[in-house]
Amino acid sequence: MKSILKIAVLAVLFQSFLSCDKKATAIEAQEEQRTKVEMVTDAGTMTIELYNETPLHRDNFIKLANNAAYDSLLFHRVIKNFMIQGGDPDSKKATPSDTLGSGDVSYTVDAEINKNFFHKKGALGAARDDNPERASSGMQFYIVHGKVYNDSLLTVDEKRINTWLAEHYFKKDIANKALLDSLQNAIDDKDFERYSMYNDSITSMASSYVNFEKYTIPNAHRDVYKSVGGSAHLDQNYTVFGEVVKGLNVIDAIAQVQTDSLDRPKIDVRILKVNVIEKTKKPE
Repeated sequence: MKSILKIAVLAVLFQSFLSCDKKATAIEAQEEQRTKVEMVTDAGTMTIELYNETPLHRDNFIKLANNAAYDSLLFHRVIKNFMIQGGDPDSKKATPSDTLGSGDVSYTVDAEINKNFFHKKGALGAARDDNPERASSGMQFYIVHGKVYNDSLLTVDEKRINTWLAEHYFKKDIANKALLDSLQNAIDDKDFERYSMYNDSITSMASSYVNFEKYTIPNAHRDVYKSVGGSAHLDQNYTVFGEVVKGLNVIDAIAQVQTDSLDRPKIDVRILKVNVIEKTKKPE
């Protein structure tokens, strides 16, 4: 009887081992299948992996890179301990006096916000304006520089995340449509005083809105923020669609440059070329 029980236990353990091994292999294969791009800049070269779980952003970025859309553009907005931003097509031939940040393509990309992806150092995110759908710019992106956190700072940023989420879901609530229509009418009429009044009302009312699932920063993400660093307050409000896997020192170098009052580097930092590296499979 004991021998039979022992064999049964060993069989269960063996099946468990096989299951874990298959899961590990699947994760490894998925990561191997990620498309990589090389971003060559004045400050060095970064290798970036694009996530398969954000296919709209991945494919759009690949298309733009293959069309040389990013070649010769500037990192037009740089904030140390936060992020470096590029992708404004107007920056290609910009003079030192030009104000940048408004250039884009004619379309946006639907949000692909995924709870597994967060704003650790090196994360590649899609810039966006304050549109209610949180749709991304078709071209502008940012790469996180960030800072190293402690638990207290993460608690502060967690509250900030949920403040933004409350406002987002408040605006999505059909019960508040009349107020939002009034805000849009003020924008259309270019009545900034009326816009300010409605916008302040929305912000105030949204602060007590609770009809959504509050976000808690996972412990695994907290550990990364407390070791590698990042910009946690952006989580769950912007689409993260890739990460720098080689060349984090390039982000550091760019983040150190002197900037003007609009966060534009005083000496241009240029993207020389973005090369798409074809996906590679394991040998059979």
